[in-house]
Amino acid sequence: MTIDKDFNQSAKYYDEWVEKALPCFHEIFSAAMEIIPFPEGANIKVLDLGAGTGLFSRFVLEKYPNAQFVLLDVADKMLKVAEERFHGSINQFQFVIDDYRNLTAKNLGRFDLVISSLSIHHLEHPEKAQLFKDAFEVLNDQGMFINIDQIKGETGFLQKLYWDNWLEKVRKNGASEEQIKASIQRREDYDKDALVFDQINWLKEAGFMNVDCIYRSFFMGLFFGVKQFNK
Repeated sequence: MTIDKDFNQSAKYYDEWVEKALPCFHEIFSAAMEIIPFPEGANIKVLDLGAGTGLFSRFVLEKYPNAQFVLLDVADKMLKVAEERFHGSINQFQFVIDDYRNLTAKNLGRFDLVISSLSIHHLEHPEKAQLFKDAFEVLNDQGMFINIDQIKGETGFLQKLYWDNWLEKVRKNGASEEQIKASIQRREDYDKDALVFDQINWLKEAGFMNVDCIYRSFFMGLFFGVKQFNK
């Protein structure tokens, strides 16, 4: 099964699952909102890469109700859920069904903020590095890229620590064994996690400044960088 078909199958229950599967859900998205550099309510342009059901964009819209959004994802049913989510603000949203590896060819315009969550780890490492370059390319000067994504442990010990911690917490959050099994299968089929060091380096190589992993909880990290020509 291809990744778009797999995630399309989970579209209806994806949001509920993510809140169970991501023990730091509220903390990491709250931290992401804190680092966006624009005044609250500013009329910014936002690109959401691998937007899925629009979870990340939902948080941004709450802080920036006048923003304009482009949601890009390969899974059409996930974007359909996003479209339903934002029906009250539909004139502020554009939904694009495509692979974000084609980002620069899409000519979607330029943006003040590019965001992504729980998606880029599906790419091969060279593709991750290229996507960071593409995100830099479509940003306006002083724009920011924010990526909430998975982290690979540097050692087998750390990988086991992250894994055991996740299993314990996701069970406490009420996930069924069937849900956990399906999640593990998706991880085995699609995930290509990268080290913190590599993800930060790829962002710097793309041209971003002030790069950091500003929040971390076991295998989850909040990465960001600024497109800033003047230090």
